[in-house]
Amino acid sequence: MSESIIEEVRKVREQHAASMGYDLDQIYADLKAREAQRTAEGWAVVPPSVNLPPESALQRVRFAR
Repeated sequence: MSESIIEEVRKVREQHAASMGYDLDQIYADLKAREAQRTAEGWAVVPPSVNLPPESALQRVRFAR
């Protein structure tokens, strides 16, 4: 993934968090409302995989200390 895409995603995430006052409950509620709206519009919502092999890079990042 290119750095510009990562930077853009981080910028959007920061703007969204700032618009919600960095309140995690409010951010969560907004994301769930958007998910429900997209589902009602017919978009497919794909849940993240929970069965990753323990040696995967994503698993190492998710549980890094």
